[in-house]
Amino acid sequence: MYTAKLAHLTQLISMPGGSEMLVILLVVLVLFGGRKIPELARGLGRGVKEFKDAKDGAAGNTDQRGETE
Repeated sequence: MYTAKLAHLTQLISMPGGSEMLVILLVVLVLFGGRKIPELARGLGRGVKEFKDAKDGAAGNTDQRGETE
């Protein structure tokens, strides 16, 4: 019974298929317009880069014993 509920839950949360992705992309295009999407993508890319840099910087601040400075 528990596995049936879990299987049903994973079906509800599964990744969208091709037609669903097309609808999502069209909605985003209508909401933000063609000019705003590249700006949003650039901002997202900068945020991911800053996150990676901060993560790598935090990993570099550990000493040989594994403790942070």
